[in-house]
Amino acid sequence: MKVGYFSGNGRGFAGAVFDDRVFDLSLAASRAVKPVISNLTALLAEERFDVKLFAELLQSEKECPEYWHRLEGLTFLPLLRPGKIICLGLNYVEHAREGNVPVPEEPIYFEKAVSAVIAHNQPVMYPPHLGRIDPEVELAVVIGKRTRAVQEAEAKTCIAGYTILNDMTARDLQQKDIRNHHPWYRSKSLDTFCPLGPWIVTADEIDPNGPLNIQLRVNGDVRQNSSTRHLVFKIPALISRISELITLEPGDIISTGTPEGIAPVYPGDVMEGEIEKIGILRNTVKKI
Repeated sequence: MKVGYFSGNGRGFAGAVFDDRVFDLSLAASRAVKPVISNLTALLAEERFDVKLFAELLQSEKECPEYWHRLEGLTFLPLLRPGKIICLGLNYVEHAREGNVPVPEEPIYFEKAVSAVIAHNQPVMYPPHLGRIDPEVELAVVIGKRTRAVQEAEAKTCIAGYTILNDMTARDLQQKDIRNHHPWYRSKSLDTFCPLGPWIVTADEIDPNGPLNIQLRVNGDVRQNSSTRHLVFKIPALISRISELITLEPGDIISTGTPEGIAPVYPGDVMEGEIEKIGILRNTVKKI
């Protein structure tokens, strides 16, 4: 099931997406005397992001017109406010090769600021004094329960779902920090530099070990075109290794890295990150 966070009729609500229609889970929960579904961040924090709950609400109220919205009439809101956004560097073989660096022998982690998150269809703000900025399409894993030192075989039980993350990078700033032996944090964490969405696909819909086609288009031209089969470290291994040292909380994001095909974007460019079984995350670059 696809579950997003939207604005319509003057209020924000969680909704289940079915093609061009959205079922209002928040309204259905309030009418069914269920625990409140105010937003996806709270739902995940309470470990209640549950496809069975969503299906129960849908089944009980699916014939009632007031629970349904047209997708085109809604505004996408920032999907959630994760506690942590942990990203993977050089997690595709060809991406490492295009950067002329060795394929890592263990995962390379860095973090993006939570304040950088924006929604599907919101603009990425381009600060021209910082030089080149690059988009990077990535499969993102949403953690569904508190996780510490989980084994790979059990890692999939910790996943609430999957979404798309565009790891925007101020490349000139990143290279300056690398030369000075500084971390990448600021080049990855500018305001609006973490488009996320358009929704979460629940974990039952996707095999964490299965391959998914992944593509980035800019103004319709394909920039990145690969498959998650080329991940150096697969999703269960990432969750296991990270949780050895860092407790993962519900709503945390693990972004699994980007494939080859890195190139800059400019004001007016339309970026579309598409991942099989999830959908398309679209954002336009806008000059500050």
